[in-house]
Amino acid sequence: MHIVKEQISRTLAHTPTSLDSFRTKISSLNYSEILRRRQEERLIQDEALSPPVMELRKQLEPELMNLIRQQRLHYLCEGTKFRKVSSRRRQDKLWFCRLSPNHKVLHYGDLDDNTDKPPIEMLALKIAVADIKYVLTGKDCPHMKEKSAGKQNKDLMDQAFSICYDVDSCLNFIAPSFNDFCLWLDGLNALLDRGMSSERTRTDLDLLLNTELKLRLLDLENIPIPEQPPPIPPRPQNYDYCYQFTSAEA
Repeated sequence: MHIVKEQISRTLAHTPTSLDSFRTKISSLNYSEILRRRQEERLIQDEALSPPVMELRKQLEPELMNLIRQQRLHYLCEGTKFRKVSSRRRQDKLWFCRLSPNHKVLHYGDLDDNTDKPPIEMLALKIAVADIKYVLTGKDCPHMKEKSAGKQNKDLMDQAFSICYDVDSCLNFIAPSFNDFCLWLDGLNALLDRGMSSERTRTDLDLLLNTELKLRLLDLENIPIPEQPPPIPPRPQNYDYCYQFTSAEA
């Protein structure tokens, strides 16, 4: 039963487009193939959990987190199109928000349907990043407090966030998708020098770490990595390694 379950789950992971492609893929994942893949994954996992690899993983993590941070800020500079938050059901009006290239100002303004990414000069309103006090998400946002607990409203809450820059002033957002929500939340936390802890950050970090580790360990394929570093040799009796070269020897 475990093998059959794994056959189905591995086949569905490839998102077959038809029943015929599903049958073709699942027939290729026979018992011996499943066992072979399990053994390969177990070896990779054991290698990844060894102390030297874990130490390398810790050294790479800050550099890769900085790479993710730069990507999030670049995404905010590109800007995003949002639907206007309204008490009515109609949400046909659009607005646009983007970060300035120097990462100091958020520019936003209304948007026409035929405009994709307006330049900063077309966005009349702005908020200085230095004036941002905090960022709210979900049901804590001002525009989500009166929403009922329906499924549609729950989806909106999962993608809602607010930038509070004054005592009673907030700029309210509903992201077009949960992915956009994660990218904007990470970017705002990066601007405020706070930790990026969204699901997308964890996924991106794992992907980058695993890829970088595979590249670093490519030359060590099929070579066992010791659990402990080799012993340090004893000190030499003297450090007189200098050789005096004279012109007469030439």
